[in-house]
Amino acid sequence: MLQKRIDDQPSISREMVREAQDILHRHLKRVGLKQTAQRDTILRSFLETRDHLSTDELHRLVQKKDPSIGYTTVYRTLKLLAECGLASEVAFHDGIARYEHQYNRRSHHHMVCTECGGSVEFFSPEVSELEAEIGRRYHYETTRHTFQIYGVCEDCRKKNSARPA
Repeated sequence: MLQKRIDDQPSISREMVREAQDILHRHLKRVGLKQTAQRDTILRSFLETRDHLSTDELHRLVQKKDPSIGYTTVYRTLKLLAECGLASEVAFHDGIARYEHQYNRRSHHHMVCTECGGSVEFFSPEVSELEAEIGRRYHYETTRHTFQIYGVCEDCRKKNSARPA
């Protein structure tokens, strides 16, 4: 059974932000990059939203906190967040790369409208069980999966049926 996920994730606490910063800082050290206040601001801004953000959208949010942070810094930091598991890229039908945070979030899936681009997040224990089963069958230790269903939402179907032929 599919369950529509509506704000069932807790808001991010200061302690959780610190833990996420530790993950990022360890990754930066591993890859030989500096820990900066700008990267921390980008991480905080990213974690404070549950939206699927493009680089442009995150840049606009970050600019409200620190106008000196440039687009390229946001872009590169998003890539670093994905490398260390704090973010994942979500591909919707419009071809724009969007990211969502993965820190302290349970696995979920997306249903995407191919007409308007709207999406619904849902949780399905059956998909998670299938991931584990397939991993066992092929002797993999699974770490994550992506699952998206594409279709046309109810609102778009109504609009389409109301149009004269």
